Amino acid sequence: MDGTKQRRRGDTRQRIQDVALDLFAEQGYEKTSLREIAERLDVTKAALYYHFKTKEEILVSIFDDVMQPIDELIEWGRHQPRTLETKQQIVRRYSEHLAAAAPLFRFMHENQATVRDLRIGDLFKERMKGLRHIIIDPDATLADQVRCASAIFTLHAGMVFVMQDLEGDPEDKREAILEVAIDMVTQAHKGVS
Repeated sequence: MDGTKQRRRGDTRQRIQDVALDLFAEQGYEKTSLREIAERLDVTKAALYYHFKTKEEILVSIFDDVMQPIDELIEWGRHQPRTLETKQQIVRRYSEHLAAAAPLFRFMHENQATVRDLRIGDLFKERMKGLRHIIIDPDATLADQVRCASAIFTLHAGMVFVMQDLEGDPEDKREAILEVAIDMVTQAHKGVS
């Protein structure tokens, strides 16, 4: 396949993902059909099937694309020393990835029951276990381990509640959320000898 055809196929795949995620967010995953996705794209259902056979395939492809940089972050973190600087870097980079993937994470939050029943629920749990494993020092006190785990939760909760519910500049809110998460990791690291 030449580069132009590959690029067009990639563009179509991305358009399908974008439209599907918009529809999932607007009316819910369960209430969205492949037919509606095809209609919104102004393509036939057969053209949509060329790329994806099911709604779950679309959702998993979105999830896999979003998780790629997070997987790379986890892999990087596994090979780093458990220093405060490393943990702060992990939190910063994860915050950037969350901001870039905000529509998917909002969808996952708003459709928790559906996500739990789909394969992406288990895939997400595995990623979070990997992230927790690299940010939590097993020799730390239980309270400090909770602080590190809570730093990750703070980034997730902040994206959903702070970004949507509090007034202010989105970048200022993101920085405030990150500051709180970094503070938690820093406080936890003080207890590590």
